[in-house]
Amino acid sequence: MSKKTNLRSKWLGIFAVVSLIAIAMSTTVFGGEAEAEYVSNMYATAWSLVPPLVAIILALITKEVYSSLFIGIVVGGLFYANFDPKLAYLTIFTNSTDGGMLAKLSDSWNVGILIFLVILGIIVALMNKAGGSAAYGRWAATTFKTRRSAMLGTSLLGCLIFVDDYFNCLTVGSVMRPVTDTHKVSRAKLAYLIDATAAPVCIIAPISSWAAAVAGVVDGVNGLDLFIRAIPYNFYALLTILTMVCLTMTNTDFGPMLEHERNAQLNGDLYTTDARPYAGADAAQAPVGNGKVIDLILPVVVLIISCVIGMIYTGGFFDGETFIDAFANCDASVGLLLGSAAALLITFFLYIPRKVLTFTQFMECLPEGFKAMVPAIMILTFAWTLSGVTGLLGADVFVAGILENSTGVLANLLPVIVFCIAVFLAFATGTSWGTFGILLPIVVPILDPTSELLTITVAATLAGAVCGDHCSPISDTTIMASTGAQCDHVNHVSTQLPYALTVAAVSAVNYVIAGFVQNWMINLPIALISMIVVVMVIRKMYGKKELPVEK
Repeated sequence: MSKKTNLRSKWLGIFAVVSLIAIAMSTTVFGGEAEAEYVSNMYATAWSLVPPLVAIILALITKEVYSSLFIGIVVGGLFYANFDPKLAYLTIFTNSTDGGMLAKLSDSWNVGILIFLVILGIIVALMNKAGGSAAYGRWAATTFKTRRSAMLGTSLLGCLIFVDDYFNCLTVGSVMRPVTDTHKVSRAKLAYLIDATAAPVCIIAPISSWAAAVAGVVDGVNGLDLFIRAIPYNFYALLTILTMVCLTMTNTDFGPMLEHERNAQLNGDLYTTDARPYAGADAAQAPVGNGKVIDLILPVVVLIISCVIGMIYTGGFFDGETFIDAFANCDASVGLLLGSAAALLITFFLYIPRKVLTFTQFMECLPEGFKAMVPAIMILTFAWTLSGVTGLLGADVFVAGILENSTGVLANLLPVIVFCIAVFLAFATGTSWGTFGILLPIVVPILDPTSELLTITVAATLAGAVCGDHCSPISDTTIMASTGAQCDHVNHVSTQLPYALTVAAVSAVNYVIAGFVQNWMINLPIALISMIVVVMVIRKMYGKKELPVEK
């Protein structure tokens, strides 16, 4: 009770301070409507950076991203309105400007992304209820004969389900858990495999909710094209996948994970610690439908193919454009919406006529899917609005002016600086979407949109957001990975942290190099080789402690 009281007092204090500042500095009370050519007195000044800074600082203090983003929006609205409460209220919630919440939610591009997220949630719910995931698990148990193949199969499935990290975590764990249990893979290791192929894969996949979200918070440039160009520089995501494969192939573990893996293989204890909240949970679970393997595979394959077709369709592929040009110029929001809607429709005709699910059971999955995506929708809504009010204040103009007077060395170190900031922010808030939603609207406008340095800095922002998300115990993706693996959450965080920090250190060094070299054909091989060398050094250090390689 005391904790709740202290938390309530803290938030009451925060809101009281914001309210008192607004009242004390108010220059007009319930004034007239905003004029067409209205410009804030704080436009393109240092005050324009305060709203995102308020959101960041509050997120670090409270470790709660939704209210922190909203308070940042409120501060931005007050600054834009010169502390006129009525104008600030209208700016924040209506479409009186192009930065308000209603303006952002009435934008067809943004709405398309939200619908895409909801449909993804519905498809996940359908696959679980139909029993397709359970059927695949039974098939996989007879297909993956060795411990190594079970872990590689888990990684492969995680890489194939790249459309959304929620989709990934909610599917891979339920599908592969029976297989890895059979081969005595610890639950902590399974949780790591799931987490290492969730956000890292989604953040380098152009056909994903992450690509759509990144493109949605970037203004003034082709967001999807920028996302694609940033993929070779997304060192943390690429090196995480490489590290996972190397550790599996060489049978190497270190840190707390080593104890969990030794205990699982030698003693058959998949949990190691006394905390095992999911022990026996599988025996109590049973799918509602009588689905088969095809009921898992076909919806995923159709979703991927139909999204590709939808995106190139919007880019003019069927009107004569080349595939590359059509993909680069596509409307990602509309393409993903069309593709996911087609996949949902095909799933309906796959399940209902075959009586895998009844019509009622199918319809029950619609609200379930929507509820699963509410956190993502809230983060996007607030991030879009904060980006909007920050743009109204001319933060991009102000920061661009500062960087123009900066030295070349400072500009070249920008990627590693942004990477470290993103890691810390995502770790403290537990959200990668909220992190790049705050940082990208600041980073993108300050650099030349055609420069390679912009591409590297955007990649560093995305990589840092994923890294901090991996390390954070309050991250939704980390929590879902623990749930999917049915692993104690503290065990997952403690065993994954050394792996994530190792990759983060190598990534940071390579962002320093990339800031000066600025050529992915040189930077990427250097990053990959350096990561392999580090893994080999770790293997040499722990070689005498690890178990013999499975024959």
